[in-house]
Amino acid sequence: MDTSGPHSVAARSMSRRGFLGGVGAVASLGSIVLATASSKARADEARRLNPISAYPFPQGKTLRVQPALMFSVEQHREKDSWRSYGGLRTRNDVENEIRRIEKELGTMVRGADFPVEIQPLIRVEDEDQARQVARAETDAILLFAASGGTNLLNAIASSDTPSVVFIRHRSGPFYLWYEIIHWRFLRRNDDTFDVQNVDIDDVVVDDYGRVLRRLRALYGLKNAKGTAMLAIGGLLAYSEPAQKRGPEHAKELWGYRIETVTEEEFAGRLARARSDAELLEAANQKADALLALPNVTLQTQRKFVFNSFLALAVCEQLMQETGATNFGFARCMGRPVIEMLDTPPCLILSLANDAGYTAYCHADLSHTVPGVLMRWIAGRPTFVCNSHFPHDGLFTVAHCAAPRRMNGQDYEPTTLMTHYESDYGVATKVEYPRDQVVSVVIPNLRCTKWQAFRGRILESPSYQACRSQMEISIDGDGSRLAAEMEGFHAQIVYGDYLLEIGYALKKLGAVEWQCYSDTELSPDSRSQST
Repeated sequence: MDTSGPHSVAARSMSRRGFLGGVGAVASLGSIVLATASSKARADEARRLNPISAYPFPQGKTLRVQPALMFSVEQHREKDSWRSYGGLRTRNDVENEIRRIEKELGTMVRGADFPVEIQPLIRVEDEDQARQVARAETDAILLFAASGGTNLLNAIASSDTPSVVFIRHRSGPFYLWYEIIHWRFLRRNDDTFDVQNVDIDDVVVDDYGRVLRRLRALYGLKNAKGTAMLAIGGLLAYSEPAQKRGPEHAKELWGYRIETVTEEEFAGRLARARSDAELLEAANQKADALLALPNVTLQTQRKFVFNSFLALAVCEQLMQETGATNFGFARCMGRPVIEMLDTPPCLILSLANDAGYTAYCHADLSHTVPGVLMRWIAGRPTFVCNSHFPHDGLFTVAHCAAPRRMNGQDYEPTTLMTHYESDYGVATKVEYPRDQVVSVVIPNLRCTKWQAFRGRILESPSYQACRSQMEISIDGDGSRLAAEMEGFHAQIVYGDYLLEIGYALKKLGAVEWQCYSDTELSPDSRSQST
Protein backbone atom coordinates (compact mmCIF):
# COMPACT_ATOMS: atom_id res chain seq x y z
CA MET A 1 0.00 0.00 0.00
CA ASP A 2 1.39 3.40 -0.99
CA THR A 3 1.25 5.76 2.00
CA SER A 4 3.43 8.50 0.58
CA GLY A 5 2.32 12.07 0.04
CA PRO A 6 0.88 14.66 2.42
CA HIS A 7 -2.38 13.93 4.17
CA SER A 8 -5.14 16.49 3.93
CA VAL A 9 -5.89 18.55 7.04
CA ALA A 10 -9.30 16.92 7.35
CA ALA A 11 -7.85 13.44 7.07
CA ARG A 12 -5.05 14.05 9.59
CA SER A 13 -7.36 15.48 12.23
CA MET A 14 -10.26 13.07 11.90
CA SER A 15 -10.23 9.76 13.71
CA ARG A 16 -12.85 7.14 13.00
CA ARG A 17 -14.66 7.94 16.26
CA GLY A 18 -14.46 11.66 15.58
CA PHE A 19 -15.55 11.28 11.97
CA LEU A 20 -18.62 9.25 12.80
CA GLY A 21 -19.42 11.40 15.80
CA GLY A 22 -19.56 14.64 13.88
CA VAL A 23 -17.71 17.89 14.41
CA GLY A 24 -19.10 21.04 15.98
CA ALA A 25 -17.80 24.48 15.08
CA VAL A 26 -17.82 27.85 16.78
CA ALA A 27 -18.14 31.17 14.98
CA SER A 28 -16.39 34.23 16.36
CA LEU A 29 -19.51 36.40 16.32
CA GLY A 30 -21.32 35.71 19.54
CA SER A 31 -19.60 32.32 19.97
CA ILE A 32 -22.27 30.71 17.83
CA VAL A 33 -22.18 26.98 18.47
CA LEU A 34 -23.36 24.79 15.60
CA ALA A 35 -23.38 21.53 17.55
CA THR A 36 -24.38 21.84 21.22
CA ALA A 37 -23.45 19.59 24.10
CA SER A 38 -27.08 18.66 24.67
CA SER A 39 -27.55 17.59 21.05
CA LYS A 40 -24.39 15.49 21.28
CA ALA A 41 -25.67 13.82 24.45
CA ARG A 42 -28.95 12.98 22.74
CA ALA A 43 -27.06 11.58 19.75
CA ASP A 44 -24.83 9.48 22.04
CA GLU A 45 -27.85 8.01 23.79
CA ALA A 46 -29.62 7.29 20.49
CA ARG A 47 -26.47 5.68 19.14
CA ARG A 48 -26.31 3.44 22.24
CA LEU A 49 -29.87 2.29 21.56
CA ASN A 50 -29.25 1.74 17.86
CA PRO A 51 -25.63 1.96 16.64
CA ILE A 52 -26.70 2.00 12.99
CA SER A 53 -28.92 5.02 12.68
CA ALA A 54 -28.31 7.65 15.30
CA TYR A 55 -25.13 9.64 14.79
CA PRO A 56 -24.95 13.17 13.36
CA PHE A 57 -23.73 13.50 9.81
CA PRO A 58 -20.09 14.69 10.05
CA GLN A 59 -19.07 18.19 9.07
CA GLY A 60 -15.85 19.33 7.47
CA LYS A 61 -13.24 22.01 7.99
CA THR A 62 -14.64 25.39 9.00
CA LEU A 63 -14.90 28.10 6.34
CA ARG A 64 -13.17 31.30 7.51
CA VAL A 65 -14.77 34.50 6.20
CA GLN A 66 -13.17 37.95 6.29
CA PRO A 67 -15.80 40.74 6.21
CA ALA A 68 -14.80 44.26 5.17
CA LEU A 69 -16.72 47.52 4.88
CA MET A 70 -15.55 49.79 2.07
CA PHE A 71 -16.63 53.40 2.50
CA SER A 72 -15.70 57.04 2.10
CA VAL A 73 -16.86 59.87 4.35
CA GLU A 74 -17.02 62.83 1.99
CA GLN A 75 -16.49 66.47 2.85
CA HIS A 76 -18.72 69.30 1.77
CA ARG A 77 -17.34 71.53 -0.99
CA GLU A 78 -19.05 74.86 -1.64
CA LYS A 79 -20.58 75.26 -5.09
CA ASP A 80 -19.32 71.88 -6.32
CA SER A 81 -20.70 68.35 -6.81
CA TRP A 82 -19.12 66.62 -3.83
CA ARG A 83 -21.72 64.14 -2.64
CA SER A 84 -21.99 60.69 -4.25
CA TYR A 85 -24.84 58.25 -3.80
CA GLY A 86 -25.10 56.42 -0.49
CA GLY A 87 -26.35 56.57 3.08
CA LEU A 88 -23.07 56.53 5.00
CA ARG A 89 -22.55 60.29 5.36
CA THR A 90 -20.85 60.54 8.77
CA ARG A 91 -18.55 58.54 11.04
CA ASN A 92 -21.56 57.78 13.19
CA ASP A 93 -23.33 56.33 10.13
CA VAL A 94 -20.31 54.07 9.56
CA GLU A 95 -20.27 52.81 13.16
CA ASN A 96 -24.00 52.11 13.00
CA GLU A 97 -23.51 50.21 9.76
CA ILE A 98 -20.71 48.10 11.29
CA ARG A 99 -22.98 47.15 14.19
CA ARG A 100 -25.74 46.32 11.71
CA ILE A 101 -23.41 44.14 9.66
CA GLU A 102 -22.12 42.26 12.72
CA LYS A 103 -25.67 41.57 13.88
CA GLU A 104 -26.74 40.40 10.42
CA LEU A 105 -23.70 38.14 10.05
CA GLY A 106 -24.42 36.61 13.44
CA THR A 107 -27.96 35.79 12.28
CA MET A 108 -26.62 34.37 9.02
CA VAL A 109 -24.13 32.10 10.77
CA ARG A 110 -26.76 30.82 13.19
CA GLY A 111 -28.81 29.78 10.16
CA ALA A 112 -25.91 28.02 8.46
CA ASP A 113 -25.92 24.22 8.26
CA PHE A 114 -22.14 24.08 7.80
CA PRO A 115 -19.33 25.46 10.00
CA VAL A 116 -18.54 29.14 9.36
CA GLU A 117 -16.19 31.43 11.27
CA ILE A 118 -16.58 35.19 10.81
CA GLN A 119 -13.33 37.07 11.40
CA PRO A 120 -13.19 40.64 12.79
CA LEU A 121 -14.42 43.19 10.26
CA ILE A 122 -11.84 45.39 8.53
CA ARG A 123 -12.62 49.01 7.67
CA VAL A 124 -11.48 50.02 4.17
CA GLU A 125 -10.98 53.72 3.45
CA ASP A 126 -7.63 53.62 1.68
CA GLU A 127 -5.53 51.32 -0.48
CA ASP A 128 -3.38 50.08 2.41
CA GLN A 129 -6.51 48.81 4.16
CA ALA A 130 -7.77 47.32 0.91
CA ARG A 131 -4.49 45.45 0.45
CA GLN A 132 -4.77 44.21 4.05
CA VAL A 133 -8.09 42.61 3.12
CA ALA A 134 -6.61 41.13 -0.06
CA ARG A 135 -3.76 39.55 1.94
CA ALA A 136 -5.92 38.26 4.80
CA GLU A 137 -5.47 34.62 5.88
CA THR A 138 -8.98 33.53 5.11
CA ASP A 139 -11.06 31.32 2.82
CA ALA A 140 -13.44 34.01 1.56
CA ILE A 141 -13.74 37.79 1.53
CA LEU A 142 -17.20 39.26 2.14
CA LEU A 143 -16.99 42.87 0.98
CA PHE A 144 -19.72 45.35 1.90
CA ALA A 145 -19.25 47.87 -0.91
CA ALA A 146 -20.95 50.97 0.49
CA SER A 147 -18.86 53.66 -1.20
CA GLY A 148 -15.24 54.51 -1.94
CA GLY A 149 -13.24 54.57 -5.14
CA THR A 150 -12.72 51.93 -7.80
CA ASN A 151 -9.07 51.69 -6.76
CA LEU A 152 -10.14 50.18 -3.42
CA LEU A 153 -12.40 47.61 -5.05
CA ASN A 154 -9.70 46.75 -7.58
CA ALA A 155 -7.17 46.14 -4.81
CA ILE A 156 -9.48 43.75 -2.98
CA ALA A 157 -10.63 41.99 -6.15
CA SER A 158 -7.00 41.33 -7.12
CA SER A 159 -6.73 38.85 -4.24
CA ASP A 160 -6.51 35.14 -5.02
CA THR A 161 -9.05 34.62 -2.23
CA PRO A 162 -12.63 34.34 -3.54
CA SER A 163 -14.71 37.46 -2.90
CA VAL A 164 -18.43 37.97 -2.47
CA VAL A 165 -19.56 41.59 -2.85
CA PHE A 166 -22.64 42.60 -0.83
CA ILE A 167 -24.57 45.68 -1.89
CA ARG A 168 -27.54 47.30 -0.20
CA HIS A 169 -30.59 48.45 -2.11
CA ARG A 170 -33.47 48.12 0.34
CA SER A 171 -31.93 46.31 3.32
CA GLY A 172 -30.33 49.35 4.97
CA PRO A 173 -28.51 52.54 4.03
CA PHE A 174 -28.34 52.83 0.26
CA TYR A 175 -24.94 51.86 -1.21
CA LEU A 176 -23.20 53.80 -3.98
CA TRP A 177 -21.99 50.59 -5.60
CA TYR A 178 -25.56 49.46 -6.23
CA GLU A 179 -25.49 52.10 -8.96
CA ILE A 180 -22.01 51.68 -10.38
CA ILE A 181 -20.63 48.18 -9.84
CA HIS A 182 -21.94 46.86 -13.15
CA TRP A 183 -20.68 49.51 -15.54
CA ARG A 184 -17.79 51.07 -13.66
CA PHE A 185 -16.21 47.95 -12.14
CA LEU A 186 -17.37 44.82 -13.97
CA ARG A 187 -17.33 46.55 -17.39
CA ARG A 188 -14.57 49.10 -16.71
CA ASN A 189 -16.70 52.02 -17.95
CA ASP A 190 -17.33 50.12 -21.20
CA ASP A 191 -19.82 47.63 -22.60
CA THR A 192 -17.88 44.39 -22.14
CA PHE A 193 -16.93 42.57 -18.94
CA ASP A 194 -13.27 43.03 -18.06
CA VAL A 195 -12.61 41.69 -14.53
CA GLN A 196 -10.74 38.48 -13.80
CA ASN A 197 -11.35 37.46 -10.17
CA VAL A 198 -14.83 38.90 -9.53
CA ASP A 199 -17.81 38.66 -11.86
CA ILE A 200 -21.57 39.00 -11.94
CA ASP A 201 -22.12 35.84 -9.88
CA ASP A 202 -20.07 37.26 -7.00
CA VAL A 203 -22.40 40.25 -6.49
CA VAL A 204 -25.32 39.90 -4.08
CA VAL A 205 -27.96 42.57 -3.43
CA ASP A 206 -29.64 42.62 0.02
CA ASP A 207 -30.10 38.84 0.34
CA TYR A 208 -28.01 37.02 2.97
CA GLY A 209 -29.52 33.73 1.85
CA ARG A 210 -27.71 34.20 -1.46
CA VAL A 211 -24.51 35.10 0.37
CA LEU A 212 -24.80 31.88 2.36
CA ARG A 213 -25.25 29.82 -0.80
CA ARG A 214 -21.98 31.17 -2.17
CA LEU A 215 -20.21 30.55 1.12
CA ARG A 216 -21.59 27.00 1.16
CA ALA A 217 -20.10 26.49 -2.30
CA LEU A 218 -16.69 27.67 -1.07
CA TYR A 219 -16.99 25.46 2.02
CA GLY A 220 -17.69 22.48 -0.23
CA LEU A 221 -14.75 23.33 -2.47
CA LYS A 222 -12.41 23.72 0.52
CA ASN A 223 -13.31 20.28 1.84
CA ALA A 224 -13.42 18.51 -1.53
CA LYS A 225 -9.93 19.64 -2.53
CA GLY A 226 -7.15 17.46 -1.19
CA THR A 227 -9.34 14.37 -0.80
CA ALA A 228 -7.47 11.16 -0.02
CA MET A 229 -8.92 8.21 -1.93
CA LEU A 230 -8.51 4.52 -1.11
CA ALA A 231 -8.49 2.63 -4.42
CA ILE A 232 -9.07 -1.05 -3.62
CA GLY A 233 -7.75 -2.99 -6.60
CA GLY A 234 -6.51 0.21 -8.21
CA LEU A 235 -8.34 2.75 -10.36
CA LEU A 236 -10.74 1.40 -12.96
CA ALA A 237 -13.00 3.85 -14.76
CA TYR A 238 -16.15 2.80 -16.56
CA SER A 239 -14.86 4.14 -19.88
CA GLU A 240 -11.54 4.62 -21.64
CA PRO A 241 -11.61 8.46 -21.65
CA ALA A 242 -12.23 8.54 -17.89
CA GLN A 243 -9.53 5.92 -17.31
CA LYS A 244 -7.00 8.07 -19.17
CA ARG A 245 -7.99 11.48 -17.85
CA GLY A 246 -9.54 10.84 -14.43
CA PRO A 247 -6.45 10.28 -12.24
CA GLU A 248 -4.53 13.24 -13.69
CA HIS A 249 -7.61 15.46 -13.39
CA ALA A 250 -8.22 14.50 -9.76
CA LYS A 251 -4.59 14.94 -8.73
CA GLU A 252 -3.71 18.12 -10.62
CA LEU A 253 -6.93 20.13 -10.38
CA TRP A 254 -8.42 18.82 -7.13
CA GLY A 255 -5.29 17.83 -5.26
CA TYR A 256 -6.36 14.22 -4.69
CA ARG A 257 -4.01 11.73 -3.09
CA ILE A 258 -4.59 8.16 -4.28
CA GLU A 259 -3.79 5.29 -1.91
CA THR A 260 -3.81 1.95 -3.76
CA VAL A 261 -4.57 -1.31 -1.96
CA THR A 262 -4.32 -4.52 -3.95
CA GLU A 263 -7.14 -7.02 -3.84
CA GLU A 264 -4.67 -9.53 -2.36
CA GLU A 265 -3.82 -7.18 0.50
CA PHE A 266 -7.47 -6.45 1.17
CA ALA A 267 -8.26 -10.18 1.11
CA GLY A 268 -5.52 -10.76 3.69
CA ARG A 269 -6.93 -8.05 5.92
CA LEU A 270 -10.40 -9.50 5.59
CA ALA A 271 -9.16 -12.98 6.45
CA ARG A 272 -7.60 -11.64 9.65
CA ALA A 273 -10.83 -9.81 10.47
CA ARG A 274 -12.70 -13.10 10.23
CA SER A 275 -10.50 -14.35 13.07
CA ASP A 276 -10.99 -11.25 15.23
CA ALA A 277 -13.65 -11.94 17.87
CA GLU A 278 -14.20 -8.25 18.59
CA LEU A 279 -14.75 -7.33 14.94
CA LEU A 280 -17.02 -10.34 14.42
CA GLU A 281 -19.15 -9.38 17.41
CA ALA A 282 -19.37 -5.76 16.26
CA ALA A 283 -20.43 -6.81 12.75
CA ASN A 284 -23.08 -9.14 14.19
CA GLN A 285 -24.46 -6.38 16.42
CA LYS A 286 -24.61 -3.90 13.56
CA ALA A 287 -26.29 -6.41 11.26
CA ASP A 288 -28.91 -7.09 13.94
CA ALA A 289 -29.42 -3.38 14.52
CA LEU A 290 -29.90 -2.68 10.82
CA LEU A 291 -32.36 -5.51 10.36
CA ALA A 292 -34.30 -4.43 13.46
CA LEU A 293 -35.13 -1.06 11.93
CA PRO A 294 -38.86 -0.86 11.14
CA ASN A 295 -38.34 0.44 7.60
CA VAL A 296 -35.78 -2.20 6.55
CA THR A 297 -36.94 -5.42 4.86
CA LEU A 298 -34.62 -8.38 4.25
CA GLN A 299 -35.14 -10.37 1.05
CA THR A 300 -31.75 -12.05 0.92
CA GLN A 301 -29.58 -13.98 3.38
CA ARG A 302 -28.53 -12.32 6.62
CA LYS A 303 -24.93 -13.50 6.16
CA PHE A 304 -24.47 -11.04 3.33
CA VAL A 305 -25.42 -8.15 5.63
CA PHE A 306 -22.91 -9.43 8.21
CA ASN A 307 -20.24 -9.79 5.50
CA SER A 308 -20.83 -6.20 4.44
CA PHE A 309 -20.32 -4.83 7.95
CA LEU A 310 -17.16 -6.86 8.42
CA ALA A 311 -15.72 -5.64 5.10
CA LEU A 312 -16.67 -2.07 5.99
CA ALA A 313 -14.68 -2.43 9.22
CA VAL A 314 -11.62 -3.37 7.15
CA CYS A 315 -12.22 -0.36 4.89
CA GLU A 316 -12.42 1.88 7.95
CA GLN A 317 -9.15 0.48 9.31
CA LEU A 318 -7.42 1.24 6.02
CA MET A 319 -8.92 4.72 5.83
CA GLN A 320 -7.82 5.47 9.37
CA GLU A 321 -4.27 4.37 8.52
CA THR A 322 -4.06 6.37 5.29
CA GLY A 323 -6.19 9.40 6.13
CA ALA A 324 -8.62 8.57 3.33
CA THR A 325 -12.27 9.60 3.46
CA ASN A 326 -13.18 8.13 0.07
CA PHE A 327 -12.91 4.57 -1.22
CA GLY A 328 -14.04 2.31 -4.02
CA PHE A 329 -13.58 -1.22 -5.36
CA ALA A 330 -12.19 -1.16 -8.88
CA ARG A 331 -13.80 -4.42 -10.03
CA CYS A 332 -16.91 -4.05 -7.90
CA MET A 333 -19.05 -6.33 -10.09
CA GLY A 334 -16.33 -8.84 -10.93
CA ARG A 335 -16.09 -12.36 -9.60
CA PRO A 336 -12.79 -11.86 -7.71
CA VAL A 337 -14.26 -9.06 -5.58
CA ILE A 338 -17.58 -10.81 -5.00
CA GLU A 339 -15.78 -14.00 -3.98
CA MET A 340 -13.41 -12.09 -1.70
CA LEU A 341 -16.22 -10.25 0.10
CA ASP A 342 -18.79 -13.04 -0.30
CA THR A 343 -21.15 -10.32 -1.50
CA PRO A 344 -20.95 -7.52 -4.03
CA PRO A 345 -19.82 -4.32 -2.26
CA CYS A 346 -23.18 -2.54 -2.74
CA LEU A 347 -24.26 -2.45 0.91
CA ILE A 348 -20.70 -1.64 2.02
CA LEU A 349 -20.74 1.48 -0.15
CA SER A 350 -24.26 2.40 0.97
CA LEU A 351 -23.35 2.15 4.66
CA ALA A 352 -20.17 4.17 4.13
CA ASN A 353 -22.06 7.02 2.44
CA ASP A 354 -24.66 6.99 5.21
CA ALA A 355 -21.82 7.39 7.72
CA GLY A 356 -20.43 10.48 5.98
CA TYR A 357 -17.65 8.96 3.88
CA THR A 358 -17.83 9.03 0.08
CA ALA A 359 -17.73 5.60 -1.55
CA TYR A 360 -18.67 4.82 -5.13
CA CYS A 361 -18.63 1.92 -7.57
CA HIS A 362 -15.78 1.24 -9.98
CA ALA A 363 -13.19 3.59 -8.37
CA ASP A 364 -13.98 5.90 -11.31
CA LEU A 365 -12.67 9.42 -10.71
CA SER A 366 -14.88 10.98 -13.39
CA HIS A 367 -17.88 10.51 -11.10
CA THR A 368 -16.02 10.40 -7.77
CA VAL A 369 -14.89 14.04 -7.98
CA PRO A 370 -18.39 15.55 -8.45
CA GLY A 371 -19.82 13.21 -5.81
CA VAL A 372 -17.29 14.36 -3.23
CA LEU A 373 -17.91 18.05 -3.96
CA MET A 374 -21.69 17.58 -3.80
CA ARG A 375 -21.45 15.67 -0.52
CA TRP A 376 -19.57 18.57 1.10
CA ILE A 377 -21.76 21.29 -0.37
CA ALA A 378 -25.03 19.61 0.60
CA GLY A 379 -23.89 17.94 3.81
CA ARG A 380 -25.56 14.68 2.83
CA PRO A 381 -24.82 11.56 0.76
CA THR A 382 -24.87 11.46 -3.01
CA PHE A 383 -26.25 8.64 -5.13
CA VAL A 384 -24.06 7.60 -8.08
CA CYS A 385 -26.22 5.90 -10.69
CA ASN A 386 -26.63 4.90 -14.31
CA SER A 387 -28.34 7.43 -16.55
CA HIS A 388 -30.94 6.57 -19.20
CA PHE A 389 -32.30 8.24 -22.30
CA PRO A 390 -34.04 11.54 -21.41
CA HIS A 391 -37.51 11.71 -22.94
CA ASP A 392 -40.80 13.53 -22.41
CA GLY A 393 -39.32 15.56 -19.57
CA LEU A 394 -38.28 12.38 -17.70
CA PHE A 395 -34.92 11.11 -16.56
CA THR A 396 -34.52 7.59 -15.15
CA VAL A 397 -31.58 6.49 -13.00
CA ALA A 398 -30.71 3.22 -11.28
CA HIS A 399 -27.94 1.61 -9.24
CA CYS A 400 -27.55 -1.07 -6.57
CA ALA A 401 -25.27 0.82 -4.15
CA ALA A 402 -27.68 3.52 -3.01
CA PRO A 403 -27.38 5.40 0.30
CA ARG A 404 -30.43 5.40 2.56
CA ARG A 405 -29.69 8.57 4.56
CA MET A 406 -30.27 10.85 1.63
CA ASN A 407 -31.16 14.00 3.58
CA GLY A 408 -28.24 13.55 5.97
CA GLN A 409 -30.57 12.80 8.88
CA ASP A 410 -33.28 10.22 8.26
CA TYR A 411 -33.17 6.80 6.61
CA GLU A 412 -35.49 6.06 3.70
CA PRO A 413 -37.43 2.77 3.65
CA THR A 414 -35.19 0.11 2.13
CA THR A 415 -35.39 -3.48 0.98
CA LEU A 416 -32.16 -5.45 1.22
CA MET A 417 -32.09 -7.81 -1.75
CA THR A 418 -29.60 -9.37 -4.12
CA HIS A 419 -27.38 -7.34 -6.43
CA TYR A 420 -29.21 -7.23 -9.76
CA GLU A 421 -26.48 -8.26 -12.22
CA SER A 422 -25.14 -11.17 -10.15
CA ASP A 423 -28.40 -11.98 -8.32
CA TYR A 424 -26.19 -12.62 -5.32
CA GLY A 425 -25.28 -11.02 -2.01
CA VAL A 426 -26.99 -7.87 -0.77
CA ALA A 427 -27.83 -4.50 -2.29
CA THR A 428 -30.18 -1.68 -1.34
CA LYS A 429 -33.50 -0.90 -2.97
CA VAL A 430 -34.32 2.49 -1.51
CA GLU A 431 -37.83 3.95 -1.68
CA TYR A 432 -37.52 7.66 -2.44
CA PRO A 433 -40.30 10.12 -1.49
CA ARG A 434 -42.38 11.55 -4.30
CA ASP A 435 -41.95 15.26 -5.02
CA GLN A 436 -38.50 15.35 -3.44
CA VAL A 437 -36.36 18.02 -5.12
CA VAL A 438 -33.01 16.71 -6.35
CA SER A 439 -29.92 18.10 -8.04
CA VAL A 440 -28.66 15.89 -10.87
CA VAL A 441 -25.09 16.23 -12.16
CA ILE A 442 -23.81 14.24 -15.15
CA PRO A 443 -20.02 14.57 -15.54
CA ASN A 444 -18.63 13.85 -18.96
CA LEU A 445 -16.08 11.09 -19.45
CA ARG A 446 -13.15 13.39 -20.21
CA CYS A 447 -13.50 15.34 -16.95
CA THR A 448 -13.99 18.64 -18.80
CA LYS A 449 -17.71 19.30 -18.37
CA TRP A 450 -20.52 18.77 -15.86
CA GLN A 451 -24.11 18.93 -17.06
CA ALA A 452 -26.88 19.42 -14.54
CA PHE A 453 -30.54 20.03 -13.88
CA ARG A 454 -32.97 20.29 -11.01
CA GLY A 455 -35.76 17.73 -10.84
CA ARG A 456 -38.43 16.14 -8.69
CA ILE A 457 -38.75 12.46 -7.93
CA LEU A 458 -41.95 11.06 -9.42
CA GLU A 459 -41.60 7.48 -8.18
CA SER A 460 -39.23 4.64 -7.29
CA PRO A 461 -40.11 2.00 -9.87
CA SER A 462 -38.99 -1.64 -10.03
CA TYR A 463 -37.79 -2.15 -13.58
CA GLN A 464 -35.57 -5.08 -14.53
CA ALA A 465 -32.52 -3.01 -13.72
CA CYS A 466 -30.29 -2.02 -10.82
CA ARG A 467 -32.27 -2.14 -7.58
CA SER A 468 -32.57 1.50 -6.48
CA GLN A 469 -34.38 3.53 -9.12
CA MET A 470 -35.69 7.06 -9.57
CA GLU A 471 -38.00 8.51 -12.18
CA ILE A 472 -37.23 12.24 -12.18
CA SER A 473 -39.08 15.09 -13.86
CA ILE A 474 -36.65 17.50 -15.52
CA ASP A 475 -37.00 21.16 -14.56
CA GLY A 476 -35.56 22.51 -17.79
CA ASP A 477 -35.18 21.68 -21.46
CA GLY A 478 -35.13 17.87 -21.54
CA SER A 479 -34.96 17.75 -25.34
CA ARG A 480 -31.84 19.86 -25.32
CA LEU A 481 -30.36 17.68 -22.59
CA ALA A 482 -30.98 14.57 -24.70
CA ALA A 483 -29.31 16.19 -27.70
CA GLU A 484 -26.27 17.40 -25.76
CA MET A 485 -25.83 14.85 -22.97
CA GLU A 486 -22.35 13.47 -22.38
CA GLY A 487 -21.01 11.02 -19.80
CA PHE A 488 -22.86 8.06 -18.35
CA HIS A 489 -23.00 7.98 -14.56
CA ALA A 490 -24.92 10.69 -12.73
CA GLN A 491 -24.55 11.96 -9.18
CA ILE A 492 -27.75 12.88 -7.36
CA VAL A 493 -28.27 14.72 -4.09
CA TYR A 494 -31.45 15.74 -2.28
CA GLY A 495 -32.17 19.48 -2.52
CA ASP A 496 -31.41 22.23 -5.00
CA TYR A 497 -27.69 22.95 -4.91
CA LEU A 498 -27.16 23.85 -8.55
CA LEU A 499 -26.04 27.41 -7.85
CA GLU A 500 -23.53 26.22 -5.26
CA ILE A 501 -22.08 23.48 -7.48
CA GLY A 502 -21.74 25.78 -10.47
CA TYR A 503 -20.26 28.57 -8.33
CA ALA A 504 -17.66 26.19 -6.86
CA LEU A 505 -16.69 24.97 -10.35
CA LYS A 506 -16.24 28.54 -11.56
CA LYS A 507 -13.89 29.28 -8.66
CA LEU A 508 -11.95 26.11 -9.40
CA GLY A 509 -11.70 26.73 -13.14
CA ALA A 510 -10.98 24.25 -15.96
CA VAL A 511 -14.37 22.46 -15.81
CA GLU A 512 -17.29 23.67 -17.91
CA TRP A 513 -20.68 23.99 -16.18
CA GLN A 514 -23.74 23.42 -18.37
CA CYS A 515 -26.94 23.77 -16.37
CA TYR A 516 -30.43 23.24 -17.80
CA SER A 517 -32.38 24.75 -14.86
CA ASP A 518 -32.62 28.23 -13.35
CA THR A 519 -30.16 28.38 -10.46
CA GLU A 520 -30.77 31.77 -8.82
CA LEU A 521 -33.85 30.79 -6.84
CA SER A 522 -34.36 32.29 -3.40
CA PRO A 523 -33.63 29.89 -0.53
CA ASP A 524 -37.31 29.80 0.48
CA SER A 525 -38.33 28.55 -2.96
CA ARG A 526 -35.96 25.56 -2.81
CA SER A 527 -38.57 23.37 -1.13
CA GLN A 528 -37.96 19.77 -0.04
CA SER A 529 -34.24 20.41 0.45
CA THR A 530 -34.13 18.39 3.66
